[in-house]
Amino acid sequence: MTGQQAMTGARMVVQALKDQGVDVVFGYPGGAVLPIYDEIFQQNDIRHILVRHEQGAIHMAEGYARSTGKVGVALVTSGPGATNAVTGLVDALMDSIPIVVLSGQVPTFMIGTDGFQEADTVGITRPCTKMNWLVKDTADLAATIHQAFHVSRSGRPGPVLVDIPKDVQFATSDYVVKEKIKVSHYQPKLKGDIDQITRLVEMLETAERPILYTGGGVINSGPAASQLLRELAEATGFPVTSTLMGLGAYPASGKNWLGMLGMHGLYEANLAMHGCDLMINIGARFDDRITGRIKDFSPTSRKAHIDIDASSINKVIRVDVPILGDVGHVLEDLLRIWKSRGRKVNKDGLAKWWKQINEWRAVKCLTYTNSTAIIKPQYALERLEALTKGMDRYITTEVGQHQMWAAQFLGFEGPNRWMTSGGLGTMGYGLPASIGVQIAHPEALVINVAGEASWLMNMQEMGTAMQFRAPVKQFILNNERLGMVRQWQELLHGERYSQSWSESLPDFVKLAEAFGCKGIKVSDPKDLDEAIMEMIRYDGPVIFDCLVEKHENCFPMIPSGKPHNEMLLGDADTQGVIGAKGAVLV
Repeated sequence: MTGQQAMTGARMVVQALKDQGVDVVFGYPGGAVLPIYDEIFQQNDIRHILVRHEQGAIHMAEGYARSTGKVGVALVTSGPGATNAVTGLVDALMDSIPIVVLSGQVPTFMIGTDGFQEADTVGITRPCTKMNWLVKDTADLAATIHQAFHVSRSGRPGPVLVDIPKDVQFATSDYVVKEKIKVSHYQPKLKGDIDQITRLVEMLETAERPILYTGGGVINSGPAASQLLRELAEATGFPVTSTLMGLGAYPASGKNWLGMLGMHGLYEANLAMHGCDLMINIGARFDDRITGRIKDFSPTSRKAHIDIDASSINKVIRVDVPILGDVGHVLEDLLRIWKSRGRKVNKDGLAKWWKQINEWRAVKCLTYTNSTAIIKPQYALERLEALTKGMDRYITTEVGQHQMWAAQFLGFEGPNRWMTSGGLGTMGYGLPASIGVQIAHPEALVINVAGEASWLMNMQEMGTAMQFRAPVKQFILNNERLGMVRQWQELLHGERYSQSWSESLPDFVKLAEAFGCKGIKVSDPKDLDEAIMEMIRYDGPVIFDCLVEKHENCFPMIPSGKPHNEMLLGDADTQGVIGAKGAVLV
């Protein structure tokens, strides 16, 4: 569409979405957005996915965005429609996921009168979004929506919200095309400071114990950034670790891969972080699940931090070399300068460093005692990995022990294949997120690794999966417990199990049948492989009820407030000191 054309605000919304390349919207109708829904009905370019709850809509938009690199879009009504979206907005804000949420609002002349289904949506969501707007004039609507997409996807991505009163949707004005929108007020810095990059190059040339600490910012920067990270790791020989959100940026099969670090990270990754002399943080934010006790975090290292968000640099950890810029651009300049200076590294130091790392690897920190009588959750994920490896596979998770086991035992060879709630830790995220991923990749195998407690929080979205023929596989590790809560109560609260399991759970197979999908239940380890293959082969949604050991703990574990070198290990063969409940305290 070119030039200007008079149209209603509701039609502007749909036209703006088309101009932004949107092909799907996740939403739920209500009185304050009926004009927009009427316009959606009269077109065929944008597909609408009817959710069962607005929180589900936001998580679906997140799954869509995370798996495609595009902006996800959700549409909700006023009042409870908008307030139901708040959890998803904060989740996207914490994890830097680009989504645009369009909310309906009571007519402008009713704002402030406590009208039916009125809420101060802009006020409520101001701390939950990267930016939000209340549009009171139809003439401003198109420009605002185009600005919203620009802000959401630019710089550090994140959620934005546009609140649209009902009379603005009915009124008529000239539609403004996106090419005529000025976005100069928000132009994040992409290129890093060359002097600082050169300083970092000088440090990596001499470092004896370097580590590349990578995060979700690598993935957010795009596929080129992940490729540049791989090139940097292979060319320098530096070890690579990652946050929960950064998994897949460097391949799990890569020779330099140490695994995930942090509270439930691998022994070798955590000790390398603790003992390094040069830490290069690439697109991570030093969150508390990574740092542990701040004063003891990586105490002997010089630190560099590459991030596009200025507010993240020196917020938690003071660094020696701050580099503000897009990960892809900075890595490109870093490699160029390093190569021009002769590709130098401290080979002797690196050789000794890798010898030490390999000694830590030999501990085999993910070792567990398997059973022929009951399915161990680790074994279930090992078999899921073995039977789906190499497939066109996307993984989402809920939040809890199963999430950490999935991060430990599933391997990701590329970015955008792993969708999980990191910063907010939102139970109920995985099921709707898996639907968003499946809508974006209809031919792919999409599996949500879940715990039964998390999964029940948004189980109604199985109705969405059935209605829109999204063949998502819900892989539930059912221990009949709030597993992570129970683990903390065991290890840190004197085994006082306060409210950490439900007295009444549904029959998940019957629940699947009630939704009209397939239910599979397995409790014997010898039946697991066949059951997983049955799940994979089925051409529709599946609820897979995998009954697992009820009191298995997730190790390694850094107790809250402890440094990286104070880990609880499970059955790993170490020379450490026996700690709580048979765990090994290093």
